[in-house]
Amino acid sequence: MKISFITLPVFGHLNPMIALARKVQSLGHDVSLISAVDAEPFARTANLRFIPVGENEFPIGSHVYVEKLHSELTAGEEGLRTVFSLLGHVAGSLLRPLEQALVKEGSEAVVLDTYQKYMELVPIHLGLPYIHVSNALHFDVSGETPLCFFDWPHSTDPEAKKRNLEGVEVFRSLLEPSLEAAKKYAEEVGLSVDWKDLSTTTSKLAWITQIPKDLDFSGPEPSPYTNTGSFQDDSARPEVAFPWEELSDAPLVYASMGTLQTGLRHVFEIIRNVAADHSQYQFVIAIGGVLDPAQFDPLPSNVILVRRAPQLELLKRAHLCITHAGLNTVLEALSQGVPLVAIPVTNDQPGVAARLVAKKVGLATSLEELTQPRLSELVTEVLENPLYRKNAQKMQAAIFSRDGLSLAANLIDKAFSQAQKSQ
Repeated sequence: MKISFITLPVFGHLNPMIALARKVQSLGHDVSLISAVDAEPFARTANLRFIPVGENEFPIGSHVYVEKLHSELTAGEEGLRTVFSLLGHVAGSLLRPLEQALVKEGSEAVVLDTYQKYMELVPIHLGLPYIHVSNALHFDVSGETPLCFFDWPHSTDPEAKKRNLEGVEVFRSLLEPSLEAAKKYAEEVGLSVDWKDLSTTTSKLAWITQIPKDLDFSGPEPSPYTNTGSFQDDSARPEVAFPWEELSDAPLVYASMGTLQTGLRHVFEIIRNVAADHSQYQFVIAIGGVLDPAQFDPLPSNVILVRRAPQLELLKRAHLCITHAGLNTVLEALSQGVPLVAIPVTNDQPGVAARLVAKKVGLATSLEELTQPRLSELVTEVLENPLYRKNAQKMQAAIFSRDGLSLAANLIDKAFSQAQKSQ
């Protein structure tokens, strides 16, 4: 079956979607990856056929603008509106080109990322079966759990549900730029859509989220999504140069704010200073491509500071991960039994941080409350209290027992096979 995977060209979505596409390909399907042209080198490295879309709107090098935009995001609603404004522009620019690409490719089924809301209108119009995947934390619009943009604790009391539903209305307003593009496309192709229902176009075949059930809050019953667990494929990633010879025998702390929240100089300065407070540990700090490493000189003797790092390999050696609470970094750390200290900024990061705190696999501080003494306190607590590592190792066992990548791929295979038989 010819299955096209559609993804955003940013690491937090690209890496897990490529891993999933490769796994589905291994089941005998003819798989292609569709994205902006900046994603092509990653698809080629993973031996996936690549189909570019929107080359005029998003030419080679557009990721630099996206990284710069995200690197300057603030916490809260203002930052979210910036992100969703960009997503609305993406939807408006790519709906028609995606339709053309799927027709030219002869795609028989489509896998989409839920963060590209309303792109599913294209397979609906073409009469193609489609499945949704949440590579970042899923959007629960039922009100049973807090939406992922908020760091609210989970509760089942009526006041909490009322609060959660108020959060859903915030989400509805965030989607307005994408909704405008979606309505225009739907009118052009003659689709009738109940725009008041945020779930109306979500796949009924399958909706997969890569957060393990053990790490997630208890959601709606019956659940509209399946918690498979993480999509990891070490072999699908490009190699990253790293000064391995500088690693000492000291226990390792790995720190990264992901690939997008990399312009927050004060955050990295605080992490550097906390490293000096914990001289018995060696810190590897990955700052991304926006800031100049020279800005952080002089470095404590126990710090290796790089732009990018081989994250999976370093996490295999780490005793602690300091993170922005991006879902992929969290899952990669927990897959190695590594506890976390989270500094969430925007997108789904507050919701991921709330879950890791609730499950006692780490601690978190908001960006507004981040200070050197506060972060140092959290780092000390997680490193010295065995509870966090013990719980992280339990989560590691749960992740490996489910094999989320195989589970998700088999679910996709089965769902599309059934859809094909029913046509």
